Amino acid sequence: MKDIICIVCPNSCHLQVDEVTLKVIGQQCKRGETYGKHELHNPTRSLTTSVRTKFKHQPLVSVRTRGEVPKIKIAEIMRQLQPIIIDKPLPRGSVIIENVSDTGIDIITTTDLTQGADYD
Repeated sequence: MKDIICIVCPNSCHLQVDEVTLKVIGQQCKRGETYGKHELHNPTRSLTTSVRTKFKHQPLVSVRTRGEVPKIKIAEIMRQLQPIIIDKPLPRGSVIIENVSDTGIDIITTTDLTQGADYD
């Protein structure tokens, strides 16, 4: 049995998942059962972070994955984002990296950089 804390809803159920039968116990809702099975074999997460810009008024811009990525690839994705510096005004939802780390998921901006201040 593997112990997992469910992160799908605010209940934070303490799940136990049988690694052979995939039987899940401890969930308070059906989503917990699905999460427990998925987390055991292919844990994924959404990633939110920020990247640098060349703009004095906003030196950082928030970015996120457009979907969930394999948890094991998060450190690799962060290394890919580290050297990026945005040097032009972009609207919210602009793609920063397509298909990051061959996951099929894009990294997009979550802030609008086209309004607010003069760009240097």
